[in-house]
Amino acid sequence: VQVVESGGGLVQAGGSLRLSCAASGSTFDINAMHWYRQAPGKQREWVAGITSGGGSTNYADSVKGRFTISRDNAKETVDLQMNSLKPEDTAVYYCNAARIVGPVVYDYWGQGTQVTVSS
Repeated sequence: VQVVESGGGLVQAGGSLRLSCAASGSTFDINAMHWYRQAPGKQREWVAGITSGGGSTNYADSVKGRFTISRDNAKETVDLQMNSLKPEDTAVYYCNAARIVGPVVYDYWGQGTQVTVSS
C-alpha cells in the first residue's frame, strides 16, 4: 500500500487548509485511515480517523470542531479540512492507512506534508 499526502502550506492564523491523502495498491482490506501530526521536538500525535466505509469519524480534542475528516469517493482520497487554524497546529501532517488482521495492525505511512500557521 502506498500513501501520498498533498495540500500542505503556509497560512495565517484563523485561515484554512485542506489536506488530501491518496492510498493505492492493495487497499481493499484497509480498515481505517487516519491523520497524525508531528511538531518539532514533539512526538507524533493522532489527529483524526475515519473508517473504511466512512461511517465513523473521530477527532483529537485539540482539533474537534475545527477539523473535518472525510472521504472523497470520486477522487479516492481521504481529506482533512482544517479551519480556524492556530499556530500550535504547525506540524508535519502524516496520513496513515491501517489494516487489522486479527490482533495485528499493519500501518502504512505517507511521507508527510508540512503545515505552517503564522501568528
